[in-house]
Amino acid sequence: MLELKASVREIKGRKTKDLRKRNIIPAVVYGHELESLSIQVLLSDFEKVLKQTGESSLINLKIEGQNNKKVLIHAIQYHPLTNEVNHIDFYQIKEGEKIIVEIGLKFVGTSRAVKDFNGVLIHELDKIEAECLPKDLIGSIEVDLSKLAKLNDVIRISDLEIPENIKILSDVESSVVSVKAPKIMEEEEKEEKKEGEEEEVPISDSEGEKEDGQKKEQNYSASTEK
Repeated sequence: MLELKASVREIKGRKTKDLRKRNIIPAVVYGHELESLSIQVLLSDFEKVLKQTGESSLINLKIEGQNNKKVLIHAIQYHPLTNEVNHIDFYQIKEGEKIIVEIGLKFVGTSRAVKDFNGVLIHELDKIEAECLPKDLIGSIEVDLSKLAKLNDVIRISDLEIPENIKILSDVESSVVSVKAPKIMEEEEKEEKKEGEEEEVPISDSEGEKEDGQKKEQNYSASTEK
């Protein structure tokens, strides 16, 4: 289990921008029946751990002045423009209590359908939801692309080699990755484009006008995500 050093964070709110300028990332630790704790970690330390473990591996969080905590990376917030790490949520696990996590998929090997028949890989999933005890958690699940030998072959979740002590919560019949012929891909793209054009409804010059000559205004609403 990899270790990550951290310290209790006193700076909160908008002032955390000053931390990021010094390559220090604000974070929080919480868990089942546990009070949340504001902490901070060095960006370089976190990136090393993330690269080696991914988001579904246990981390030994060593907080200065606190007992060590076994945690999972629950969420990473990125800056919308720079894609730099803005904030991290760590979830403290409880020994003997099952957890629900998303395990990343690692694609290995080469598809013969791609190599020999110029097929196009269609990736449907990059992670799957699972339930297990913390001690049974794995960093990733391998997807062997060499099993895609012919055009139109599909690898589903049910085809993956998954340890017995891990329960898959995602639909096991869901497609993970498939391979299609280039011509089929082109036809599907043309069909989607055609359907999009057919859905467009032309507006006549008379529509949108009131008797007093004023033009109607159409309001658009936009949803924002946290």
